[in-house]
Amino acid sequence: MKILIINCSPVRNGATAEIVNIVNSFVNKDNDVCTVCIDEYHINLCKGCRKCHLTAECFQKDDVDKLMAQYEWADKIVSVSPSYWADIPGQFKVFIDRCTPWCNTHEPHAKLSVGKKGYTIALRTGPGMPECEKIIGSIEHFYGHLEIEACGKLGLCSIECKEDVAARIDEIKEFCTLVLNS
Repeated sequence: MKILIINCSPVRNGATAEIVNIVNSFVNKDNDVCTVCIDEYHINLCKGCRKCHLTAECFQKDDVDKLMAQYEWADKIVSVSPSYWADIPGQFKVFIDRCTPWCNTHEPHAKLSVGKKGYTIALRTGPGMPECEKIIGSIEHFYGHLEIEACGKLGLCSIECKEDVAARIDEIKEFCTLVLNS
């Protein structure tokens, strides 16, 4: 099985990256795993021109196609996102906006291979789960428009720094079992 784990945070070594590393350590046995950070990619803002609604591709030449090649490669995608003002980080939102050529709400549209499964981990510094649920909702909405089946989610509250992740290992391990077995 091929698993893509994406750090949706622009911070390459914070709490989100720590969770990505833990997920990688639990799912990599007998699987091909690729981890990426959204900050590794140069992604231009969507211009809102809708040319992609006619051509199924964007006129801008940046790293979106490179990242979408990773989505195409994967059987399962695990998105790990922190809260930036109660939602996904702007860098990941810009990527989602630029995926309009793959959006199933217009024809023609580019398509990923069928049968992909998506999983989401949301984390935040505060104690309330509704913020994690909003992040999960944003990512699952994205999955839906790419026709990736949303198969699992985990919200982790009270994660201020990467040292806070250690106390949540059992929850993350259980989530990884879901990723491997569904």
